[in-house]
Amino acid sequence: MKRIVLLVVSMVLLAIIYCAVIIWQYGKTSEHVKTDAAIVLGAAIWESEPSPVFRERIHHAVQLYTNQMVESIIFTGGQGDGDILAESEVARDYAIKLGVPADTIFIETSSRITEENLRNAKVLAEKVGAETFTIVSDPLHMKRAMLLAEQEGLTAYSSPTETTAYTTYKTKIPFLMREVFYYIGTICTTFFR
Repeated sequence: MKRIVLLVVSMVLLAIIYCAVIIWQYGKTSEHVKTDAAIVLGAAIWESEPSPVFRERIHHAVQLYTNQMVESIIFTGGQGDGDILAESEVARDYAIKLGVPADTIFIETSSRITEENLRNAKVLAEKVGAETFTIVSDPLHMKRAMLLAEQEGLTAYSSPTETTAYTTYKTKIPFLMREVFYYIGTICTTFFR
């Protein structure tokens, strides 16, 4: 019995380590493909300003737009508890201040999690005629985000932010462990879709 328990524990640990490695490595993958729109995954806001994490995502999307790698930007993210604005509204206003024309920015304001970000962005994209997408998020978030984009049927390419608020191991490791947990959960729930 002890051998079976030890074997199961070993297999679980190996699976966790394997997922951590592929998530870490995938975060370095940037596919330089011209697409119809960047989908920027939502993140926290501080009143009417993007948090440092969200700000880096917005900057990255603006850079993609400026370099003509995307024709438009779709910001995602709803209104958090106690917030006056939705995350996507704050992102839109911030991007406009950085010089992105308002008519090339689209927002959805009801999502709360990554899966909803992508699902709602897909609905919005169908309305505006976008068919190919560049997914923008933090490097450690990209593996799961791309898996979810694939599950939504999006023709999507990975473009992690080149800079991130998660700069030390003290901040990266908890984020990585969270992503490992959610990534494994996403894979497991795939069988029930």
